[in-house]
Amino acid sequence: MHTRESKTRAFDLPRILFKRCASLFHQKKLDHDLDEEMRSHIDLATAENITLGMSPQQARTAALRSFGGLTQTRESYRIRRGLPFLDQLIRDLRFGLRQLHRSPGFALTAILTLALGLGANTAIFSLINSLVLRPLPVPHAEQLAMVVYHRSDFHDSGGHFSGPMFRALEKRHDVFQDVAADWGDLFQVRGTSGSMEVPGALVSGQLFRELQTPPLLGRYLTPMDDRPGSPNGFNAVISESFWNSWFNRAPNVIGSKLIIANTPFTVVGVMPRQFIGARSDRRPNIYVPLAAEPILSAPYAMLEVEGAMWLQILARRKPGVSLEQANAALRAETGQILNESITSVFSLKLERDNHYQLGAEPASNGLSYLREAFEKPLSVIFALCGLMLLLACLNLASLLMARAAARERELATRLAIGATRSRLIQQLMIESLLISVLGTAAGLALTPIVSRSLAALLISNNRVAHIDTTLDMQVFIFAALMSLLASVLIGLIPALRATSGDLNQQIKNGSQTRSASDRRRLLPRILMASEVALALMLVVGAGLLSASLTRLYRTGLGFEPKGLVQLELDMDKQSLEGGALIRWYRDFADGLSHQPGVNGVTFAAYQPIGGGTEIQVIKTPVSNGNQDIHLNHVAPNFFSTLRIPLLEGRDFLWQDTRTSGAKIILNQSAAKALFPGRNAVGQSVPLQRDKNTSFEVIGVVADARFDSIREPAAPTAYMPLTVDDRKKFSYTALVRINGSAAPFAVAVRNLATRMAPDIPAPAMTTMSSVLDNSITSERMMAMLSVFFAACALLVTAIGLYGTLAYATARRTSEIGIRMALGAQRIQVVALVFRENAWVATCGSITGLIAALFASRVLSSFLYGTSVRDPWVLVGSVIALVLVASAASLIPAMRAARIEPMEALRNE
Repeated sequence: MHTRESKTRAFDLPRILFKRCASLFHQKKLDHDLDEEMRSHIDLATAENITLGMSPQQARTAALRSFGGLTQTRESYRIRRGLPFLDQLIRDLRFGLRQLHRSPGFALTAILTLALGLGANTAIFSLINSLVLRPLPVPHAEQLAMVVYHRSDFHDSGGHFSGPMFRALEKRHDVFQDVAADWGDLFQVRGTSGSMEVPGALVSGQLFRELQTPPLLGRYLTPMDDRPGSPNGFNAVISESFWNSWFNRAPNVIGSKLIIANTPFTVVGVMPRQFIGARSDRRPNIYVPLAAEPILSAPYAMLEVEGAMWLQILARRKPGVSLEQANAALRAETGQILNESITSVFSLKLERDNHYQLGAEPASNGLSYLREAFEKPLSVIFALCGLMLLLACLNLASLLMARAAARERELATRLAIGATRSRLIQQLMIESLLISVLGTAAGLALTPIVSRSLAALLISNNRVAHIDTTLDMQVFIFAALMSLLASVLIGLIPALRATSGDLNQQIKNGSQTRSASDRRRLLPRILMASEVALALMLVVGAGLLSASLTRLYRTGLGFEPKGLVQLELDMDKQSLEGGALIRWYRDFADGLSHQPGVNGVTFAAYQPIGGGTEIQVIKTPVSNGNQDIHLNHVAPNFFSTLRIPLLEGRDFLWQDTRTSGAKIILNQSAAKALFPGRNAVGQSVPLQRDKNTSFEVIGVVADARFDSIREPAAPTAYMPLTVDDRKKFSYTALVRINGSAAPFAVAVRNLATRMAPDIPAPAMTTMSSVLDNSITSERMMAMLSVFFAACALLVTAIGLYGTLAYATARRTSEIGIRMALGAQRIQVVALVFRENAWVATCGSITGLIAALFASRVLSSFLYGTSVRDPWVLVGSVIALVLVASAASLIPAMRAARIEPMEALRNE
């Protein structure tokens, strides 16, 4: 019997839940039916009482008394027929929306405040998600590992390997299913309108099998394709987007030819749109075998060079093999791999002396150089975003607390007539949840715009890099969690405080007066002081980062970047070489110099700031041992075009060739290092790289920073372009122009097409943008910190103004009495102004102390700026005091305009 009853109840439960859910959509009809039923009961009881001899009035009163409370009965039936919690939630949501509608100014301020905090956090999180958290869109990405190495002379692990070392690792399948290498570059692809640069990737034969993504058409590359000297040429796989743009989605694309670097490649497959390769920071359109690298990189093939560390290696662990087991296996095989891949006895001994060890690190999110470059700056920005969100929540908590204080009589009356405290807290929390949800929605609407703008800033002028900032499930989950956290932070304390206290006192005092004990409460002041402290921390951080960026820009570079543009020439795949190529450079310089607005033309193997360098160990009879000297090949007029002062001697000439005698120019640092205490002009500099050729020093120039803005100028030796013995060499043209660069860009493109139709159009970049890109992290941090600081000051001003305005409104009668008794308006202004003055003072002191400790995190990002910079600290405090004063002055002046008789009459 008991079992049968249990089954019956189990069977009835879904039916009961269904009926209760259905009742939510027929509330009015059910309420009408309930009212009719209660009315009939009362009418019958009234008629029965009349038959007992009562008057109609007495009969109805007795019927109502016997029936019980109509409202309580109605609520009881509503609870039984529906879902009480859901019903209450819906009513609370409606009530909350009405409350926000009644105060549109407060609602808009609250929503926009949260949208700033939550939108900024979500935008930065989407970047971090793209660079650090999002896994590659491949099956079982958690099995992927990146092969790295550790050396005793390196603090961090290294992740780049030579071709021979990769080939030695590629054979290891004891703990790995597949081992693959990847390298991205721009490929020169010949189209109908000439050569174009297309993002591509050199991949080893096991990569596609490792990533386990089937092709959309045809097949992917295999180890058979990754073999040098194939009689049928090399094969290639293209992306779906390239299939759309280049082949117009032709179904017969398999077997088509692509001319890459003047070499035909056969298309054997098309990969689907979601496939992005082994790297999360690039989107290759063409994948070719690693064995084709000597063709694509000619004449500078790196595949077989032992000292060229350029490949990153991604491996897939076998099922059941842990990362620790993979590390142990790699450590055990390190010696054998070194023996197989390094033939130089000196290099092999060097690696062993430095305790070279192979290892593996998790790589579920693929390979990325952007991750290493921007992970730390983005973490700092994310922390600043967290402070901004906390500041916004404290601001709204203060405003809600002041707003709830103005509703004390309403809340106390509801408590007095039977509402429970938990019920009112739930209702107030629903209001804060509504604000949080609306703020999150507004923030999410802004997130794609902000995140795309930041991504464009991070990879500006990088034609290969890509950051995918699309909003995925992880971003939405993060936004939902932040919204829930914000609703608790902004609503819980005001709700608890608003429903506490003496009901009789609150009903008697109402909303226009405040007791002395209420004025002495510390919680609202603590919240506002904390808000001021957080704002000061953000302002100090913005001041430090801005001061550092300003000092970076003011750093003496040693050359004049304004008006200087650089043209990247890719001469590897054209037919000229040697002396003929030098003559082409001279003719091209002559053609450029005749363009309107051109004041100087030159060439350099390594362009200023971020262009790389070559370092040679040089020793002279008078130098203090071996000296590391940076080498650069440059053309005549290099120093005059860049406006680097020539201190002694002369500049290079096009006639300075090896036959006329090898010449060299030193900068001041190199001259002091190689010839201390002597005049370097006329001295000889031996270079081992040139078969111990001695170069005559013909000039000394001022130091110029070429490697980095942050680093001082390195000892540098300049050699003439005319002595470059390479058959083909690509130089960067440096041109100084007046006026706009746009007309010059068109002229350069036409000139290059006419003089060298086989090369891609030169990419032109202004030196100012090169400088900006070299300090992208610093610019991003400074820009965002200034934005957050401005938002923090605005939010703090709103909080101080709103809280004081609410408090002043509740003191209307008190102020009226004071003025009726003779208080002057200036005294009233000072009285109200003091409400925020000590809050701002305490918050500033606390924030200054906290900022001194927290700013240590920024020390590694600062240039020429101390974390205790007095100008920044004093300026931040003054800015905050001015904002707090402005926010406090308006309510104070409004209070001084109160008419005593009007205030007393209203009370």
